[in-house]
Amino acid sequence: MAPADLPVDTAERHFEDYPLGAVAECGPIAVDEAAIIDFGRQFDPQPFHVDPQRAAQGPFGGVIASGWHTAGLMMRLLVDHYLPRTAGLGSPGIDELRWLAPVRPGDQLSLRVTVTAARRSRTKPDRGLVHTANEITNQRGEVVMTVKAMTLMRCRTSVADADAGSVVAEAKID
Repeated sequence: MAPADLPVDTAERHFEDYPLGAVAECGPIAVDEAAIIDFGRQFDPQPFHVDPQRAAQGPFGGVIASGWHTAGLMMRLLVDHYLPRTAGLGSPGIDELRWLAPVRPGDQLSLRVTVTAARRSRTKPDRGLVHTANEITNQRGEVVMTVKAMTLMRCRTSVADADAGSVVAEAKID
């Protein structure tokens, strides 16, 4: 994790602790063949996720993780290292998800999260919405997945404090 950008521990983080442009990195998390096959059997039973022999003859030359498994691994890193523990209010969704390269057994995945926009809710000013650009990379630095996500969070400061300029009311990085 990059403490200079997000110096407050996840147990104490609120909307105000995710400034525009802040970057956090965490990981790695290991990917193993048994977990790939187990996830594939339960949720995405395509041959290249569940059958090593057939996968070896397929388009990827071996077993690869389901993209949804990769998304789940990203979520694990987010929950363990990035999202606020007590101020988190969930997510209204994602804007974009891309699987750019296969994730294979033995890969070590890391997460880079950049805050691209942050605004306090106009209708519920006790919370804010943080937009992020997430990149999952493997141990070779290859980007295997990208996600543009949103997270709702409680605010630490009152509306009066925000109106006085202590909180970014609305900001965006393109």
